[in-house]
Amino acid sequence: MGKHRKVSSRQQKVGSMVAAGAVPVVLTLVGSNGTANAEPDIPMSQTEHVAHAAFVADDPDSGEGTPAAQTAPTEQSPDWPAAQAPNVRPYRGMRIPDDTDSSLQWARPVPKSEYLSPVEFLHGPVPVAPVPPIAPPPGMLRFGDVQVAAPDWLPREPAIQLNDAAAVTEADLATFFDSVGMERTRSDRIASQTVGSAALGAAAGAAVASPFALIGAGVGGALGLAIGLPFAPIGLAAVPAGAAYGAALMAAPLAAIGAGIGAGLGATQALTAPPRALGPAPDAAADEPATAGQMSTVPNRW
Repeated sequence: MGKHRKVSSRQQKVGSMVAAGAVPVVLTLVGSNGTANAEPDIPMSQTEHVAHAAFVADDPDSGEGTPAAQTAPTEQSPDWPAAQAPNVRPYRGMRIPDDTDSSLQWARPVPKSEYLSPVEFLHGPVPVAPVPPIAPPPGMLRFGDVQVAAPDWLPREPAIQLNDAAAVTEADLATFFDSVGMERTRSDRIASQTVGSAALGAAAGAAVASPFALIGAGVGGALGLAIGLPFAPIGLAAVPAGAAYGAALMAAPLAAIGAGIGAGLGATQALTAPPRALGPAPDAAADEPATAGQMSTVPNRW
């Protein structure tokens, strides 16, 4: 995966930690097996064709033409049966740039943060329009308000899945906050900070669990070796599987706990953040002192 800018070793390390521990790569394979019940038309062999032509010549009531008319080749007849694959619908849409790890074509850019609405007029959930997700910057993994450089060891398709899952989760949270009466900037702030803090909490939990994960990997690998050794060499595949299972068994709970704590802290901080108003554009007149007998008309800014 190409990069258009050099990433520092510190950013690469942080990106690797968040990508490895924040959101697990979930690959869901939905297989559907379809079988065609209709049998294709099988052309007659040369012997069958000659026998059929002789039958038509002896039976004038068969309703078919003469053998000469039947066997006359036509230019429109293909030399080989044309096979068309069923259920093929070309996908027409916007082409995502190669340096952007996302497939959400209805996504929007990262919103600006110079304005933040106060929290007021809250009510019960009501139907609202779904909030579009936010696209990640080029070459980045985006988990809410946390953005890290995509590590080189992570292929592009898993990176797209990570970004899409985080963006959809963030958009769903923002839609819920919209439904209870929050203004768009406040909903975006709470949703993005919740997802970002959850990712950091999961990464911290996975880092704390790393010693236990190593122990779990060793125990799992040993069990896999004991089970698969009698069936070597195929049974040796149980060794890495057991190691991975043991490491995940030790690291996953702490990562989940860290994600939950981080999400709660992030949502609380974003909910209680003070609002920011849009002040007037700065100009030269705002810096000039008011003359005698004339009061300044420049309004106060937050």
